[in-house]
Amino acid sequence: MDDRHAPAHAYVHEQTVEGFGAVGLRPLDPEEDAATVHAWVSEERAAFWGMTGLTRDQVAETYAHLDALDTHHAFLAELDGVPVALLQTYEPTADRVGEVYDVETGDIGVHVLLAPADEGGARPGWSAALMGVFASYVLLGLDRRRVVVDPDVRNTKAVARFLRQGFEAGPVATLPEVDLPDVYLPEKRAQLAFLRRETVFPA
Repeated sequence: MDDRHAPAHAYVHEQTVEGFGAVGLRPLDPEEDAATVHAWVSEERAAFWGMTGLTRDQVAETYAHLDALDTHHAFLAELDGVPVALLQTYEPTADRVGEVYDVETGDIGVHVLLAPADEGGARPGWSAALMGVFASYVLLGLDRRRVVVDPDVRNTKAVARFLRQGFEAGPVATLPEVDLPDVYLPEKRAQLAFLRRETVFPA
């Protein structure tokens, strides 16, 4: 492995995906990974991520704040050592989504941002394979019963991706504005969707 792509932290989850390679999940380093994440969130395709227009330093500050929380965590997914996606997990009871649905014991929330396709273009099946890795980590690795996602209702590509992965559509809900010293999130109309562990990993 090229030393430039050696993980700064040990992987919390590793999984070989047939036809693609070895995927590893490691905690995101707010400072060292800021340039990578900044490049991703600055693209028009990432508009629904809500960080378009931020500087690299502002991205670093945002994830430094997240890193200080016990309820929210950010991970960088790497394919054979190269960053390919951002995964964020959170406790729904400590997030605004917990205000708009009945949280069940064993729930975990996730946000997913895929890196732009490389020069070779998008590879068929890659998104589904990566989502499968994330499902393995949160449902089996973290021993959770159900995943909740809350993509913007206008983000039809993300909604469709989750539904293809086996998520069940929940209600459309308005997530309230969050206006705190360290974070600001505007009100959002979200399509909730849920994935139960037995759907992906039947006993």
